[in-house]
Amino acid sequence: MTPAWVVRRIGRYVLIAVVLAFFAVPMLWLAGAPFDARPGFGVRWPEWTSANVVATFRHPYAVRSLVNSLVLCVVATAVTTAFAALAAYALSRVRIPGRDVLLYVLLLLSSVVTGTAAMVPLFVLMLQLGLVDSRFGTALVIAGGMLPAAIFVLKDFMDSVPRSYEESARVFGASPGQVLGHVVLPVARPGLAVVLVWSFVNAWGNFLLPFLLLRDVGKQPAAVLMRTLQDEGGSANLTVIPVFSLLYSIPVVLLYLVVDRRYGFRFHGGIKS
Repeated sequence: MTPAWVVRRIGRYVLIAVVLAFFAVPMLWLAGAPFDARPGFGVRWPEWTSANVVATFRHPYAVRSLVNSLVLCVVATAVTTAFAALAAYALSRVRIPGRDVLLYVLLLLSSVVTGTAAMVPLFVLMLQLGLVDSRFGTALVIAGGMLPAAIFVLKDFMDSVPRSYEESARVFGASPGQVLGHVVLPVARPGLAVVLVWSFVNAWGNFLLPFLLLRDVGKQPAAVLMRTLQDEGGSANLTVIPVFSLLYSIPVVLLYLVVDRRYGFRFHGGIKS
C-alpha cells in the first residue's frame, strides 16, 4: 500500500462520513425534537415529554390539514395513475403518426411550463369554473401537472410487455378491457408502483398550487399550513412544528414500505430477478 493509496482511502471515508452526517442530522432532530421539553434547532438528547404531542393535536388545524393532504394526494394519485396507464398503453400499442414526437413534446412542456409559469392562467381557469377553494379541483390541477411525466415513465413499461401475452388472451375471448386489466397492468406493475409513489410524494409536498387555489385555512393541506405554525411572537412554534413534521413524514414512508412489500421494485417485466 502506497501513501497515496492510503490518503485516497481516508479521503473517501471522510467524504462518506460527511454525506451520511448531512442526511443523519435532520433525521436525528426529527426523532428527538418532538419529545423534547425544550425543543430547539440543534440535535441533543431530549428531555422526554408528551406535551408537544398533546399541543399538536389540540391545534385547531394541524390534524385537519393532514387529512386534507391525504384527500388531495389520494385523488391526484388515483387520477394520475389511471389516466397515465390508459394513455401509456394507447401510445405503446397504437401506431399514431408523430407518436414519439408527441410524447417528447408533452414531457418537454411539462418541464418548461412549470407550475409557477402557469399560475395566472390556471387561477383564471379555476375561477371561471368555480373550483377555487375546492379540494377536488386542486387535486385535478395537481394531477394534470404530473400526467406528462407519468405517461413518459409508464410507456417504457408498457413497451416491455410482450404482445404475445395479449394475443393469447384475445384467442381465449378476452375483451380489450380484460386484456389491459388482467394481462398488461399486472405485468407492468413495477411501473405502476413507481408512478404511484412518485405522484403521491409530489402531491404530498406540493405547496404552490394549494396555497394559490385553497383560500380557506380549514381546507389547506399540511404543506401550506406549515408556514403558519408560529407562536405569539411570530417565531417558529417549536412545540408544534417537530411533532407536525414527524406526522407529516409518516404517510410517505408507509406508502413506500407497503408498495415495496406488496409489489416490490425487484420485478422487471413480470419476471422476478
